[in-house]
Amino acid sequence: MHAKIGRNDPCPCGSGKKYKKCCMGAPNAAGLNLPETFLKRYNIRLKTPEQVDGMRRCGKLVMQTFDIVRDLIRPGVKTEDINQAVHEFTVKNGAYPAPLNYHGFPKSVCISPNEVICHGIPGERVLKDGDIVNVDITSILDGYYADCNQTFFVGAPSPDARKIVDVARECLRLGLEQAKPGNIVNDISAAIQTYAEGQGCSVVREYMGHGVGLDFHEAPNIPHFRSRWGNTPLAPGMTFTVEPMINLGGKALRVLDDGWTAVTKDGSLSAQFEQTLVITEHGFESLTPFEL
Repeated sequence: MHAKIGRNDPCPCGSGKKYKKCCMGAPNAAGLNLPETFLKRYNIRLKTPEQVDGMRRCGKLVMQTFDIVRDLIRPGVKTEDINQAVHEFTVKNGAYPAPLNYHGFPKSVCISPNEVICHGIPGERVLKDGDIVNVDITSILDGYYADCNQTFFVGAPSPDARKIVDVARECLRLGLEQAKPGNIVNDISAAIQTYAEGQGCSVVREYMGHGVGLDFHEAPNIPHFRSRWGNTPLAPGMTFTVEPMINLGGKALRVLDDGWTAVTKDGSLSAQFEQTLVITEHGFESLTPFEL
């Protein structure tokens, strides 16, 4: 399948330049194929409209699952109660919770309160007034994946809790503003890092956004900080997550003995927001949209 190449798209030759400033008009231009070139050069599978539609349907289910979760977030609720609700709603709607048994993860959703950065395992921990809690849901519907997470206040938030949640949300919004053809991954990364550090917060390095759609994790990686991995150009049909993990204190973390739960090394609060998106001809579409 030959995708139409826009003037401002990355040139399929892999130069990193815009098509109009590279091979457009060249004798071999008609033979360039964006999906083939991105797969060969970057191992990125650009999605067809039919595949994006499948992801969109999955994303709709993920957001309906969040409607269930939102009603459960209150003091006195166990994180396992949220896990059960996510699992039952997902399966009832003909889907499968992607985290369950993924590399041995034992539950259907990641739930990460307070100092937990990500990959929190639901269990007997009880939510308390003043907590913040991140819920990360990924579903598989008809073979397509969609991934989203949000951080919620439990009861009345402290000033520190409100700050870190607001900063994390704004980091995602600013990162998404840079998601458009002609930009590179580092444009997303720089927007996030500049804002977070400007607010006196830090950006986690060990975990990144990622391609998604036909598998849970695909190319490319999407760092939330400037990096040598960030020179990948953005092109229509790319599907990936942006999911900055922002700490109120330092960026260092440690992983608990369960092998999954990542916590801030200094015990400070951490918050995160995530959406799955597809790059379009003129920008992006969120496939797991919520207000930022």
